[in-house]
Amino acid sequence: MAGINGNVKNRRFEEEGTGLGVRHLQIFLLFIGLTVVFAMRVNLSVAVVAISQASKINPNFPEYPLTEQKRAVVMSSFFWGYLATQIPAGILSRRFGGKVTLVTGVTICSVLTLLTPFAASLGGWNYIIGLRMVEGLGQGVFFPSTHTIISAWIPPKERGALATYAYTGAPFGTIIMLATSGWIASSPLGWPSIFYLSGASGVLWVIAYYIWGASSPQESKSISEEEIKLIEMAQSNATGKSQQPQNCHATPWLSFLTSGPFLALIASHAVSAWGYWTLLTQIPTYMSYVLGKDIKSNALLSSLPYIANLVMSFVFVWISKAMQKSSLSLAFNRKFFNTIGTYVPMVLLVALGYVPKENDTLVVVLLTLTVGVNAATHLGFQVNHIDLSPNFAGTLMGITNGLASIMSFCAPLLVGKIVPDKQSVEQWRWVFFIAAFFYFVGNGLFVLFGSATVQPWNEPPSKSRRSSIYPELESQKPVNSEK
Repeated sequence: MAGINGNVKNRRFEEEGTGLGVRHLQIFLLFIGLTVVFAMRVNLSVAVVAISQASKINPNFPEYPLTEQKRAVVMSSFFWGYLATQIPAGILSRRFGGKVTLVTGVTICSVLTLLTPFAASLGGWNYIIGLRMVEGLGQGVFFPSTHTIISAWIPPKERGALATYAYTGAPFGTIIMLATSGWIASSPLGWPSIFYLSGASGVLWVIAYYIWGASSPQESKSISEEEIKLIEMAQSNATGKSQQPQNCHATPWLSFLTSGPFLALIASHAVSAWGYWTLLTQIPTYMSYVLGKDIKSNALLSSLPYIANLVMSFVFVWISKAMQKSSLSLAFNRKFFNTIGTYVPMVLLVALGYVPKENDTLVVVLLTLTVGVNAATHLGFQVNHIDLSPNFAGTLMGITNGLASIMSFCAPLLVGKIVPDKQSVEQWRWVFFIAAFFYFVGNGLFVLFGSATVQPWNEPPSKSRRSSIYPELESQKPVNSEK
């Protein structure tokens, strides 16, 4: 009877709502983590202008001239390292816990960010390229580890909303860095402080996450028995199979690569990365050379699209919660938001290619809407890895994000080839058209072949599972039994 009463209590706890729990603290910590990680990732997007034109912007600091071809290499170097740690991060976070991989990776990236001005003084852009590549190695663990943690902590009904809240840290960090870096570069602090401030923020986050973060509810020191049972029960499906991530069976690599829904997810993630990073790395350059904005107004205008992305994330979460109250399936929900987040930007990018540079206000509006509406994909492909396989969510994210990283570092390299004249609107038009084409193809595959159903290869094929989670919960030692 004690077990039955406990289960009833947890159902009531889940239905009536409990306010904020430890799982919400974990989401907040991940939000802050993504904020500082993206601040360190994008700091060079604006700093590259200040470093290469220091004599014009702030002559009190050293200048390192840069050709457009070399600039493309500099902007893509981060992704060379970022690609290498994607799949290993998914495997390691599943084995050792996402907290271990997060703390290790962000520590490496933060220290190297602090050392960037020193590296530039030693070897100029060549040393910066090497440093950025190693920073990419450190940051490559973040998304696979975050997916592993979200899969362990968040009940399915809360997954879309809370994961979106966590991932809004990416545009928030981008906003902070793009909006402030121009001012920092032209102030007495100079461009080196862009790296000092973002690197120091990363170190502070590592300390905070080491103290309060946890890989799973079972490893948390502050979670209540009631909340841990709520999470475990909510992650059980209607047949009684536990959806709590397990790390006791082999990774089904062949099943991954022959799964239609997963291949569709790869396509959607890859094309989204191409569009997102094309705009993220090139907007400051476009603002400077085509629209003729100085570095202060450039930085502020470049941050507007990511402000829109942040705001629209909350709008789409509200729409998603309203849709959950209807009879619409989770698969429809994922495909609907992914379509909004890719096809609307596709149309806007095509329109952007025909706007004359004299109409700079319309250009800024279209760029802002393009990046802003893309926030809908947080409720689309971004959490689909966990839908397909709670057990291997981090590994799946490592695979898709690794392939997406190839697109990410190819994007600025291609821009360097097709836009030799940075003031040519006609050449920039092709950049926008290519991104629009990728959006069209990737989301089309996701709509046709995507799924939100847990795949058969999520569970070990030869291990029988009990039909009910309740005996497992009853046999577990209470978290706070001593109280």
